[in-house]
Amino acid sequence: MYFGIPTIRNILVFITIKSCIMKKLFTLATMLFLSAATLVNAQTTTKAATSTKSATTVHLKKNGTPDKRYKENKTTTVHLKKDGTPDMRYKENKKTTTTVTKKKS
Repeated sequence: MYFGIPTIRNILVFITIKSCIMKKLFTLATMLFLSAATLVNAQTTTKAATSTKSATTVHLKKNGTPDKRYKENKTTTVHLKKDGTPDMRYKENKKTTTTVTKKKS
């Protein structure tokens, strides 16, 4: 190759070769990154890992707070009156108390 005075043709050939090499390097680097990312995310599950889940699993939202759509995350509260007795207007207080009626003899 002649390295004398650079001409426009020589400069264009050099730029074309350089851009072709850069495209190949970029493609190779992208493929390497994607293959490494898939290898890192690949998980193997074992029976021991799946059997450790208990029946009372707490379902969490993305921000870490309990998801109230699931029964195990709902908290039952007892609504009380000012004097401390259960307020019978609420369903959860009605089923916990039972009334006993006496028969007239």
